[in-house]
Amino acid sequence: MNKVSTAIDNLGRAVLQNVEEMGKLLLLFISVLSWMIRPPLKLRNIFKQMEFVGVKSIFVVVLTGTFTGMVLALQGYHGFRMFSAESLVGSTVALGMTRELGPVLTSLMVTARAGSAMAAELGTMRVTEQIDALSVMATNPVKHLIVPRVIAGVIMVPVLTIVSDFVGILGGYFVGVVLLNINSGIFVKNITRYVGLDDIYNGLIKAAVFGLILSLVGCYKGFNTSGGAEGVGKATTEAVVLASITILVSDYFLTAIMF
Repeated sequence: MNKVSTAIDNLGRAVLQNVEEMGKLLLLFISVLSWMIRPPLKLRNIFKQMEFVGVKSIFVVVLTGTFTGMVLALQGYHGFRMFSAESLVGSTVALGMTRELGPVLTSLMVTARAGSAMAAELGTMRVTEQIDALSVMATNPVKHLIVPRVIAGVIMVPVLTIVSDFVGILGGYFVGVVLLNINSGIFVKNITRYVGLDDIYNGLIKAAVFGLILSLVGCYKGFNTSGGAEGVGKATTEAVVLASITILVSDYFLTAIMF
């Protein structure tokens, strides 16, 4: 009986802790929105973060997108061959990349690279009291540190998703047409026939939401770091795990609404 009571008590504490954390994250989001619309907009900081989030993530996004498209084409070919429908490989790859795999995999890659770096950088600034120093100098840390990172995430993740979609379809074309001898005209024609602009737009909207999630979670975890170097490492790990789970859960609901 005591074990059951302890388990229920621990479960209740965990639920309350998660609800409290979600509430703090929501408050930070509202604070970011309120500071985002107040001038001056620090464009230099924003472009610097856009370079960090976007330009420096291109290689890993291209690599991930290309091989994802190639695997989709390979799996699709073997599946459709049973029904003599190999011509549908192109449209399957394109739909899979634009609707789902492009935005999700890009966001997860950016979370691992840039989201973790945001948490580590802000966490280090917190434990070395640099954020407190900003407040002492009458500089709002949310506007100075978090707003540029969130804007960069919302803008650059959809841009990276476009790159991922493009190279993924190219990878699928290479496997389908060059390696598996699917007619190139039919491959391209089925893409234009079955993939609409709505598929691309909705995928980019999902990517923007994921960019908001990963940047906001990374900044939140770093901003609330405590416990020295060990705390920074813990905050970085928690940022990647929480952002990745939130992206995957929100992806289900966004897909259910949009498609």
